[in-house]
This record gives sequence, structure tokens and C-alpha cells, in this order.
Amino acid sequence: MATKKTSLNEFSLGGSVVVVGSINIDLTSFSLRLPGPGETVVGDDFELVLGGKGANQAIASVLAGGRSHLVGCIGSDSLSAVASDSLRNYGVDTRFVNSVQGSTGIAHIRVEKSGENNIVVVPFANSEVSEAQIDEAFDCLPNARVLMLQLEIPWTTTMYAITKGRAAGLTIILDPAPALSLDSSAWRLIDIVTPNESEAELLTGIRVFDPASAAHAGQWFVKQGVKHALITRGASGVVHVSDKGTEVFHSPLVKVVDTTAAGDAFAGYLAARIADDYSLENAIKQAVLAGALAVTEAGASKSLPNKKQVQNFERRQIRSSSVSKTT
Repeated sequence: MATKKTSLNEFSLGGSVVVVGSINIDLTSFSLRLPGPGETVVGDDFELVLGGKGANQAIASVLAGGRSHLVGCIGSDSLSAVASDSLRNYGVDTRFVNSVQGSTGIAHIRVEKSGENNIVVVPFANSEVSEAQIDEAFDCLPNARVLMLQLEIPWTTTMYAITKGRAAGLTIILDPAPALSLDSSAWRLIDIVTPNESEAELLTGIRVFDPASAAHAGQWFVKQGVKHALITRGASGVVHVSDKGTEVFHSPLVKVVDTTAAGDAFAGYLAARIADDYSLENAIKQAVLAGALAVTEAGASKSLPNKKQVQNFERRQIRSSSVSKTT
């Protein structure tokens, strides 16, 4: 199988990131293990913080040193203030976040000692994200270069944003989570897709368990018209597939505390680095480091690393690699 380093010269880069997606409040419980069906277990801790893939990825882009503009909805309940205040405190542009009647989106997250989790998301206000909000953002942000999307808001709205982003010449990144069957016409409008192993399997029908099967799944996306498929495999790294070949990016070994926002850290850093005109290879390397750091802290948005943390982590990895080569 051919291996080739890839640049993003075909893309128009050098600006900010627009994120169209979900805003949730995460209700997270921590326990030694996850309960089975009908079982109750005693937990160790609980926290209530900002979450949602759209919010997390917008925050990650800012922490990476970039500029991000979030298009989404919050409710009219008491939790809406937690969401809006947290986003502003992180430095996310919230001009295109609308308040609607009803409840703010909720994610119920359960995390066991190993760091694995399961999540139930109740969309609430996220179902109200509108085409008018997307139009307003595009009208006000002529310097945007990257559009980042997920699947926690209605698909018709997401598809509208994809079409709008393609017409504007933005680099379009889709994090297909939760995995849904998409219109076949959508794939050829997407520059980069970032499914994890289970999402790749649900979308392609190909079981992903090693680099070769991940490459096989990645090829499925490329055949549908996606330019670059990045199959994220947690501690096993990322497999990048394009029509030019396949490349494996390894993840550094870390102590896993909570995997909740690892994918969002990866996606947010990837978008920010691409907007900064990094090559795709270097953008992926930075994103892998951010994802690895995110699992070392509990929680969603609060586990997202900042640029300095990622740079220091990268230096430690380089020093460690140098020592290994000389011993």
C-alpha cells in the first residue's frame, strides 16, 4: 500500500474556524465500573460542565491559538447561562449562538475507572439550529477558512451548512458523531472526515480493529468522494487515507483518566492548524497530541489542552524519542 505525505495546497486556508454544532451541559458521573442493565453502582464523583461536540470543538480551536465562531442554540433554562458564560470565558465568538424557548441540550455521561465511558445525549435546543443563523455567520465572516461540523444537530441543517461552506470555498471537516447514515451526495462535498473505529464501522460496514482494516474503511470514504479520511483509533493513533495512499500516525502513551472529549480535542486542533496553513501531516500530528493530552484529565471541555500544554508535551515526546534512539 502506497504511503505519501500530503499537503493541503488544494485548499484555501489562512483564517478562522466556523463551527456549526451542538451545545450541551454535561452531567458526568464517575465510578469504578459502569453498571450493567438494571444495575445500580455507587459513584465516586460528579460534575456539571459545558459540553457538546460543537462547543468542545470550538473551544479546542481557541485553545489551539486560533479563532473560532460557534453557530448553535441554547435554551431559556437556568443551564443556558452556564453554557453561554463558559463559551465566552474560553474566548469563543458566540454572536451566532441563539437562545430558544425550552431546555438547553443535555449529555448524561458515565465514566469508569479505566477512562471508558458511555453517553446519552438529549438534544433539546440543539434541534433548533437554523439556516438563518448559518447565513448570518457566513455573511459576517469573510475571512473564515475552515467549517467544522458534527451530527448532533438535525442533518438537514448540517447539510445546508456543508453546501454553504462548499460554495464559499471553505475546507470542510466532518466529525460523523453520532454515526448516522448520510445522503450519498454529501460525501463528495467533504474535505476531511474524522470517524473513530466504531463510527467508521457503522458508516462503512467494515469492522475496524487494526491499521489495515482502518485503511480499508478509509478507502470506503475516499471512494464516496471524501478527499481525506482520518480514522481515529484512540491510543493506537490515526490512520490517514487519501487517493495518494495511507499513512499511520502513532499516539504517545499516556495514563487514561477520561476519554470523553479526546475526539473533540483532535478535531478542534486539526481545524485550527489547517486554518493556520499547516500541512495536513503536521496538523494531524498536533491533533494527535491534543487528543492524547485530553484523556489525561476528567471532564469534557475542561480536559481540552491549551497550545502551551501541547507544545510542552511535543517537546517531551521529542526528548523521549531522542533518548530512546541513543540507548
